[in-house]
Amino acid sequence: MSNKRKQLKFITSLAVVFLWMLLIFYLSSQVASQSDNLSRNVSEVVIVTVDNITPKHDININTMNHFVRKNAHFFTYLVLGLLVIIAIRRSDMIGFKSYTLAFAICILYAISDEFHQLYVPGRGPEVRDVLIDSLGSLVGISMYYLLTLFGIQKQKKF
Repeated sequence: MSNKRKQLKFITSLAVVFLWMLLIFYLSSQVASQSDNLSRNVSEVVIVTVDNITPKHDININTMNHFVRKNAHFFTYLVLGLLVIIAIRRSDMIGFKSYTLAFAICILYAISDEFHQLYVPGRGPEVRDVLIDSLGSLVGISMYYLLTLFGIQKQKKF
């Protein structure tokens, strides 16, 4: 692969990381009522879907809303972890250092995201959210590691 092509791939993947971070920042900038409305709408869709499948359920909207909100943290940062490790690996950094750097970037962004919420009406920082975000990014980075590991081993067999 040519050097310019590698550089373009790196810059593109870095741009995608920044766009994803902007999306996280945007969602964190929503005032509490706006954020709650968004997650409640998702929760209502989930409850209606579950009701269609199993009409006799005992799902509370508040419990479902909490579940949806925490899972949104997890999956948003899972994607961030994947995007960050891809960008770092495209910079030609390899080995344990690349995974450690990706995880550190995700943790620092999660901390900055919670700090940012100090200034959003009705929102505030939660250590629990940083832990959920960190776990999500760790899972994303680990998925990348496993996919590349199995991909390399699969290529060696043939």
